[in-house]
Amino acid sequence: MDIQLEKREAIDMLKETNDPEIIMAVAKLLRTNKKDWWDDLTDQQKEDIAQSELEFERGEFTSFEEVMKKYK
Repeated sequence: MDIQLEKREAIDMLKETNDPEIIMAVAKLLRTNKKDWWDDLTDQQKEDIAQSELEFERGEFTSFEEVMKKYK
């Protein structure tokens, strides 16, 4: 299956229709079918992000400018 060909054909069919039910159904499907990248993360990655957020809130970080000074 050529996914690019399928996409072009679907777009062409959508362009040609004036049926509001079809248009709304496709729009609804596309809106609800979006995956959140967070759901693809492992539990460890989610924990690491949470830990990083806590460290940032406590001021435990190095600014970009400080890092760049070190390497100039």
